[in-house]
Amino acid sequence: MPFPNPATVSIGLKKAAHVGIAVSDLDRSVAFYQALLGAEPVVRDENMHGAGFAQSQGLPTTKLRYATFNLDNLGIDLIQFQEPVGDAAQVAANRPGSMHLCFHVDDVRAVYDRMSEAGFEFLGQPYTFASGEVEPPAAVGTAVAYFNDPDGTNLEIIAPKGGFARSE
Repeated sequence: MPFPNPATVSIGLKKAAHVGIAVSDLDRSVAFYQALLGAEPVVRDENMHGAGFAQSQGLPTTKLRYATFNLDNLGIDLIQFQEPVGDAAQVAANRPGSMHLCFHVDDVRAVYDRMSEAGFEFLGQPYTFASGEVEPPAAVGTAVAYFNDPDGTNLEIIAPKGGFARSE
């Protein structure tokens, strides 16, 4: 599929509304994200369906359950498709099409320790970008740690420094 030429087209989207995560068991995922975020879902619907909605997603039919959590700057929609039920994605950090959701924290080690004590499992130890490992060196000092949700969605905590830090 050809894509528009960025030299001739600039849509200019600037603000994200939410990220949608397909899950296999809404109740299990809601419990996981409640523990992670320390909040209840702001919306929960047990019977979203309709031909128009299905068609908008390129599906023949759609019946789903969902829950929405609101962060200060982004919504997280957890979506369990009951019709049609999809196959589990083969996600990994290096697989094209895989994505990750990153949470900003002030101190990765402190949050990592607290989460580990609470039973969250990480993919590895926290890591801080060092001089000579990234070019340009804008990320030096940025700390990260990665973990997965119950369906394998890649999640990250980050304490950004330098070029990775965003002004609010």
